[in-house]
Amino acid sequence: MMEEELEFVYDSTKEDMNKAISHMEKALVKIRAGRANPTMLEGIMVEYYGSPTPLGQVSNINTPDARTISIQAWEKQIIPDIEKAIMNAGLGFNPMNNGESVIISVPPLTEERRRDLAKLAKSETENAKVGVRAARKTAMDELKKLGNDGLSEDLQKDSEALIQKTTDEYIAKCDAMFAKKEQDIMTV
Repeated sequence: MMEEELEFVYDSTKEDMNKAISHMEKALVKIRAGRANPTMLEGIMVEYYGSPTPLGQVSNINTPDARTISIQAWEKQIIPDIEKAIMNAGLGFNPMNNGESVIISVPPLTEERRRDLAKLAKSETENAKVGVRAARKTAMDELKKLGNDGLSEDLQKDSEALIQKTTDEYIAKCDAMFAKKEQDIMTV
């Protein structure tokens, strides 16, 4: 019975740590590194027949080159709405409408903006680490409860060591992801 509970504690801890890493990955993808990427427009909602709809559901978004994002609307009459949504999103983009599609020219990043984006990436990394550590704390509390319920001290110590080792691995993953993103951001 105790082994099953230990297994559950360990599995739920890894699941929580994976959620923290997954959240960090999504946040880092949204931080632009100078190259045009369709994910930069994720989260933009367009007014479509009276209801807010994700941009990706009313158009085809692609990148013909490293500095351009092209948005091909399914219906031409919503092109002005797409332009308005991009302007209101506060991304610093100036969309152009050629009657067929919306073109966004992604400006090169200034050194100051690169540093700001690197700080933002660092902040997301710290948030992920906090999530990983919170999962560790929850697991350690569960192990203490199991210790009070009759779990042997040796098994409890071994389990704590395993959870700490897992925590260290996930923290290292966060650091590696940040280092890669920071290099991406700072590369001109």
